[in-house]
Amino acid sequence: MMEPPVVSEASGVIRPLAASDRQPILDLLRGTGVFSSDEIDIALELIDIVLTNPDQKDYIIYSHEESGVVDGYYCIGPTPATDGTFDLYWIAVGVSAQGKGVGRQLNRHAEQQIVERDGKLIIVETSSREAYEGTRRFYAKQQYQELARIRDYYKTGDDLVVYGKYVNQTSKGG
Repeated sequence: MMEPPVVSEASGVIRPLAASDRQPILDLLRGTGVFSSDEIDIALELIDIVLTNPDQKDYIIYSHEESGVVDGYYCIGPTPATDGTFDLYWIAVGVSAQGKGVGRQLNRHAEQQIVERDGKLIIVETSSREAYEGTRRFYAKQQYQELARIRDYYKTGDDLVVYGKYVNQTSKGG
């Protein structure tokens, strides 16, 4: 069953992923200049899972659309073998939409979706590369806390940085 679109606070619409979003999301991921080809392939793999198997429960993807143009998206999912922990796998905003609150709106929507699914903890993994500095600042502004750092995880000089945020269960339904 298709969920109704959710209108964001400032502008645009946040809605469930549609098949027509695949190419625009690919274009925005490439356009950021941040993601490696391997990272983009992983993002597309998750998108394809959602598009080809709508009954799967591992990944939940929403797109942000402004004036008919997809300019951001996120992908979340319950962390296997946990009770109430979710991963925020992807949140990405096209270059032309950055700095306009789209990322904040997507994050807020993701948090709401997690709470509605009885989630309590959100985990985000990212890179320590300089290209990800803006990403790390974004998570800090959204009140995520750095929980762990594993040196040389991705490759020498590229640490895994793990952020976490507990979400308020009292905001459920409201």
